[in-house]
Order: sequence, then structure tokens, then C-alpha cells
Amino acid sequence: MKDLHLDGNWSESSDGTRSDVLNPFNAEVLCTVAVASPDDVDTAVTAARRAFDDGPWRRTSAAERGRILRRVAELLVRDRDELARTESLDTGKTIAEGRIDVDDVTAVFHYYAGLADADAGRVVDAGSATVVSRIVHEPVGVCALIAPWNYPLLQMSWKVAPALAAGNTLVLKPSEVTPLTTIKLVALLEEAGIPPGVVNLLLGPGRVGAAMTEHPGVDLISFTGGLATGEKIMAAAAKGVRRVALELGGKNPNVVFDDADFDTALDYALAAAFVHSGQVCSAGSRLIVQDGIHDRFVAELAARADRIRLGSGLDPETETGPLVSAGHRAKVERHIADALAAGAVLRAGGSRPEDPALRDGFFLRPTVFSDCTADMAVVREEVFGPVVTVERFRTETEAVALANDTDYGLAGAVWTSDASRAQRVAGELRHGTVWINDYHPYLPQAEWGGFGKSGIGRELGPSGLDEYRETKHVYHNIAPAPQRWFKG
Repeated sequence: MKDLHLDGNWSESSDGTRSDVLNPFNAEVLCTVAVASPDDVDTAVTAARRAFDDGPWRRTSAAERGRILRRVAELLVRDRDELARTESLDTGKTIAEGRIDVDDVTAVFHYYAGLADADAGRVVDAGSATVVSRIVHEPVGVCALIAPWNYPLLQMSWKVAPALAAGNTLVLKPSEVTPLTTIKLVALLEEAGIPPGVVNLLLGPGRVGAAMTEHPGVDLISFTGGLATGEKIMAAAAKGVRRVALELGGKNPNVVFDDADFDTALDYALAAAFVHSGQVCSAGSRLIVQDGIHDRFVAELAARADRIRLGSGLDPETETGPLVSAGHRAKVERHIADALAAGAVLRAGGSRPEDPALRDGFFLRPTVFSDCTADMAVVREEVFGPVVTVERFRTETEAVALANDTDYGLAGAVWTSDASRAQRVAGELRHGTVWINDYHPYLPQAEWGGFGKSGIGRELGPSGLDEYRETKHVYHNIAPAPQRWFKG
């Protein structure tokens, strides 16, 4: 099977290396895929460079680029069920979540199709009737786009759609754990009419991504993933002063005041923490609850967490699936052990399920810790699993201080029936997205990204397109005449 896409052709790895892709529900091998070699990386970047410098894509009209992106959206609708099933098998998420992801990807392509030709630049008043001064936008060049394993199709679309709308050429790399829907996306891009060399696909582990980010032919690196890898990418991009766009996760506060609607806040707190087994960069993994309802809230949260139904993502009765791999589960289990050692009180979960039907999968029961303090590692570090910590507060000032006591700043939420308080607290939270009486929704037309160590730059919205564009000033003197700067 040829899984790499290099210069318009589906290819095997040049050294023949392949790796297994596992189903996290039962650890069975779904398929094997090619692993890119260093030569493959060079081939991909060289093809993207040639397609950018000499090919038609950046010279294609914005309207035509928009038309092709709309065609991609149509193909996503056509293949919705197949893509959702593949995403479920590959990541372990429920097929219902997979369908939502495909619908969201479709919306992203529609949005950037419309935005591609919506901004033709602007005219600047130069103060002279003989000067036409324009601000125009041009593509950055060759973009290395690296997506994570938790939302492989969705996160890749957040990069691919605006990068193509702006006229760039691309080298893509999904996670080696969940590559299957990205392979399908590249096939759909090809079917939609993207010219050869414009989109190139590499597969493999972190060393393939490192080779991409270090390649001198790359002009921009967009990465979604862990903080440590993001720091390495910044260091690599410094050589040559290449542009970076980084989304590096979060440790997201979910603040519940005692005047909030109790049942609604509880329901959303469960979804915030345990959708996709907590493997979400914006997961509400830090629950911060006011004194007046704290004890009751924790008790009911723990009771309901224990009732969450685990199983195969393809089973319509499943409420959340497994973790993505054995290695990742082991990492989350170390966080749980550290939390217990630090004095956090286990209220639910904390172990693997006893159901024999789940024995072979990478399952972990939804876990609730109370009596947590801000100095605990489980409160400060991104666990990226089905683990929620609960902290207690008394006053609004204390709530804001706790919510902002993090190195990250991706997202957060506030629950209250007091509209004035909601706006005050939202204004004080140092996070890129703040929900009021809600959790998790995003809009293609609204920017997404974080403060602090959550990253640099923004995806989605107009700013998501700007990440992939250079801004140029064109100053045109339409009636030049001698100025006699010098007398000689």
C-alpha cells in the first residue's frame, strides 16, 4: 500500500519501512502504513518548494482557490460516514463524536473557501493624487503542518484550509498513532483538483516531524501538540528566522459559582472533563467550585463519573472510549499515582475497568480528585486523560486567582446566574477562549489559541488565514517626474 503523497504521486517509503496502526479498543492492528525516510522528507519539501516557486497555485485566483476548497467540503459530506468510522477506529472516540468532527471539518473548509477571496487588501491614502498605495496579501511559501493524535482530521483541517486559501504549498504530517483520516483527506484534496506538489504527505514518528521543521526549504511551521515539542520547534525555526504557529495545550479552569444552575453546571462539567476520555487540549480538567455547593457538587460528580459507560466507539451505547495507546495510558496512570502521593483524595475511578470485554483495550475509568491544591502536579500539568481535579474557593477574587494560576492559557469557563459577575470574571481570565455557562463549543469564524505556554498565534477566524499570509505594501507613483535631489 502506498501511503505517502510526494509531488503528486502516492508512494511507499524510500527505505521500505512500515509501522502498525492499532485500534485502541482492543489493541488489534488496523493496518500498516509507510514511515517516511529522511530522503522522503527532502523529496516532499523540494516538491512543495518547486510547486510554490514555479507552479500555478499561488498565481491561481482567490476565487478559484475558494472553488476548490468548496469542492473539498462537498466531498467530505459525501464521505462523512466512512471518515467518522475511520476516525472512531483510529482514535477510540465514539462514532457520534467522529460525525461531529467531520461536520466541523466541512464547516472549516466552507469558511475558508469564502474567506479566500473576501479580502483583496486595502488602499492607503498617500496624500497625493498621483500615488496609488495598496496593501496586498501574499502566501508565506512552503508550510510544514503537524497535527496531533486526538483530533487528527479536525486539527489538520484547521491548518490545511487557511494555508491553501492563502496560496501556500504544504507538507503534512499527522501523528504516527492516528494517520488514517489525514491520508483520506489528502486523497480528497487531490480529487478536488489541487495541483501536483501543492500538498505532500509524510507519515511517521517524531523524528519525521523534526526533519520537516529543520529543513531549510520550509518557510512556516504550524504545530499542535505538547509543550516540550513546541519548544524544540521554536529553537529549530530560529535558524533561518522561520515563522511558527503553535498550539501547545492547556490546563483549563472550569469555575462554578454557587448561584449557577446546579444540574446544568454538573452535566457540562462531566462533558468538559471526560469527552474523548479527556484527551482534549481544552478539557475542563481543573474544576474550581464555590464553597456553598462544593461538597454536594463533588459527590454527584463522582457518582455520575462512575456511571459513564466505556466501550467501543462504534457501539452507540458507548459514552466514552479508551485512551489512544498503552504508553499514553501509562503516563496518565503515573499522574494518578502522583496525585495520591501528594494528598489528593480519590473520589471516583483511578483504575482500569474490571469488565473483561475491555481488558485488551487502553481503558481507564473516569477519575475525580477532590481536596486538590494549586501546587500539586496533577493540577498544574496537562494530564490529557480522564482526570479532573476539584479546588474550592470562597470569593470571586479567589476564583479568578486560582483560574489564572497556571502556565497555560488556552481556555476556561465560568458558571453563574449573575450576568455582571459573568462578564467581570470572563474579562479577568487570561485564557484565549472563555465560555460563560457553556463548555467546548468553537466557531470556524472565531479565533482559537492561547496565552502563555499554550502557544503562539491563532487558528480559525480571519487571524487563522493571516498566519499563512505575508503583507506587502505596493506604492505606485503614476506620474513620476524629476525631483532634482542633487544639483550635479
